[in-house]
Amino acid sequence: MKSLYDTASGNVSGKNKINLEAYIQMSYFDRIIQRANLRFLKMSDDQYELGRVTDSSDRRSQIGLDLCVVDHYNGSRRDVKSLSGGESFMASLSLALGLSDEVQASAGGIQIDTMFVDEGFGSLDEESLNQAVKALEGLAGGNCMVGIISHVPELKERIEKKIVVTKNRSRDGVGSTAVIE
Repeated sequence: MKSLYDTASGNVSGKNKINLEAYIQMSYFDRIIQRANLRFLKMSDDQYELGRVTDSSDRRSQIGLDLCVVDHYNGSRRDVKSLSGGESFMASLSLALGLSDEVQASAGGIQIDTMFVDEGFGSLDEESLNQAVKALEGLAGGNCMVGIISHVPELKERIEKKIVVTKNRSRDGVGSTAVIE
């Protein structure tokens, strides 16, 4: 019983600390990362792929749910915190889409048909913006509606259907108007 308890709670000496709950979460996380990488590789022009950190130098702390990035241009594996702002945005977007894909695939008929992306586009260079927009257009071309909240002029020009919200000042305070274009 003690041996079984130690294994389930991640207290096996000489082994990485992974309890049963984290082990199950890692299984789902791996599937989400796999789906996210389909988009992240495309958005990064085959440079980046996400991975799960599988080893710890400190066997006393729990591992398994941290991310790293694999850089295929120089063959390195490094912390995701080393990504630039635009690269981080693409990684986050890829993970959100990977999570959506996994939920739809494993939830028995649940379909997520609407997605809102709030900002982050301002941190992208022109090529990264093109890659992110292509990924979102691919979603919108299917049965998914994608709403983008942005102040980036280049992005506003590329979106066909818009709801433009304008702030108005009035005597009663600040209000706004919305116009469909």
